[in-house]
Amino acid sequence: MGVELRHLRYFVAVAEELHFGRAARRLNVSQPPLSQQIRQLESILGTSVFVRTSRRVELTPAGTALLDGARRTLAEAARSVAAAQRAGRGEVDRLRVGFTDSAALAGLPELVRAYRAAHPGIHLELIEGTTESQLQALDHDLLDVALVRGPVSPGAWSAEIVRREPFVAALPGDHALARRQTVALSSLDGEPLILFPRHLAPPFHDLVTGMCRTAGFEPTVRCECAEYETILSLVAAGLGVALVPASVRNLQRVGVAYRTLRGAQAAAEIVLLYRPHRRSKPLDYFIATALSARPL
Repeated sequence: MGVELRHLRYFVAVAEELHFGRAARRLNVSQPPLSQQIRQLESILGTSVFVRTSRRVELTPAGTALLDGARRTLAEAARSVAAAQRAGRGEVDRLRVGFTDSAALAGLPELVRAYRAAHPGIHLELIEGTTESQLQALDHDLLDVALVRGPVSPGAWSAEIVRREPFVAALPGDHALARRQTVALSSLDGEPLILFPRHLAPPFHDLVTGMCRTAGFEPTVRCECAEYETILSLVAAGLGVALVPASVRNLQRVGVAYRTLRGAQAAAEIVLLYRPHRRSKPLDYFIATALSARPL
């Protein structure tokens, strides 16, 4: 008898839980069959994969050596099953699309809808993450294309700007400036700002702070948050104001007033990124759909 997928699935569950009872509940099986499968695996391997005591479960060196490969094998098996299921539905290709939360607010639903309508045989695998994580995924061939908030630093990818939009001021609802329909950017001088962190998207952070300096003042940063939902929550709490792309207005946060900015020269961008040497028909279709819909 050889090692089977069920052996690896049970082994990974116990290795991650380090507790047979919790692993059994996770697998939705009773504990005796789980223990039996682990003993069977050890018999096949000719070595123990766990050290069991009355108080704890630990991996042996053999178990540690097995764990990474077992995870990869299970993941690859799951991908193969998913590919077969997609083929059974007539979806013969797939495209891995990364996106940031702000891209999801700025035309991603319309783009996905148009692409699926035009190319129903291509499975879209949508993966959310920060701009930094999407760039890393492109570099490691974990994505085929990414929609991120620009500008983006030069790299080993091709870039297409698919949307430009103005910035708006997000103000606490009871802020004095919220009584105006339009707010001059210079009037935010001295106001505490809530910004997107620089380490996650340096060019975008520099665009916003540079916009303030062009308006004649140095931004006073109160705090930095990685998610627009969090930024708006802090604005609603009265902790500061924020400069956000106009599409963020789709987040109708109670206690936040959005106002048009005067004197803001820069525009926010959504950029489509891909590695040119990894072009494929599904990717070409996606690029064409994005560009034909410009501006989204």
